[in-house]
Amino acid sequence: MVTVAQTGSTNADLLAIARDGGGEEGLWLRAERQTQGRGRQGRAWQSPVGNLYASTLVRVAPGDPPPPTLALVAAVAVEEAVRGAVPAERARRLALKWPNDLLLGQAKLSGILLERSGDWVVIGVGVNVAHHPDLPDREATSLAAQGSATDATVLLDRLAELFAAWLAWWRRDGLAPVVARWSERAHPPGAPLVARLPDGEAVEGAFDGLDAQGALTLRLADGERRVIHAGDVFLV
Repeated sequence: MVTVAQTGSTNADLLAIARDGGGEEGLWLRAERQTQGRGRQGRAWQSPVGNLYASTLVRVAPGDPPPPTLALVAAVAVEEAVRGAVPAERARRLALKWPNDLLLGQAKLSGILLERSGDWVVIGVGVNVAHHPDLPDREATSLAAQGSATDATVLLDRLAELFAAWLAWWRRDGLAPVVARWSERAHPPGAPLVARLPDGEAVEGAFDGLDAQGALTLRLADGERRVIHAGDVFLV
């Protein structure tokens, strides 16, 4: 595990390492501050000192489950790490939201970004530990705002341990155990959602779980079951 005071983006740094042939699975890079932090679809990720900004490397091997499902592996590890860091009454309100967010109530607490270079997948994790941004399209919160005294270093130590364990299960037992845990920790079936697809279409429906490959399924008003493979999802 490597910690730097500042960098542009921990994901970008690990992608460069992977491209240069210096990658090692299990390496974690944490920055106390990022100047070019990114979320999904190129969104800026605010990076004040005190929050967790870290990335790790996974080398995809023949026989592994589909690489995009590493987002679910990371999500269940992040949820478990955070659950142990907040008061019990707050932990009951934690919920995973597809594809890669952790919410407390309806407020965003963390996000995950996957990027790939050849056989390498870089998994970036951001958790609002000490601060949370004022987002234009959704609520946000932080661990500190929820009564947690943990810091980014302690949280990353626990996250790295949990991620390694879930990664091993993903490889050994396939995607099913990961999907099962993700589903246990998600918002309840029937929750109303709207999915904004990459082509601009908005699909409204009730949460109907994940399919066997980890894609989101929505039950539409007419009873149709719609499978969502990419997009932004919001609780209605």
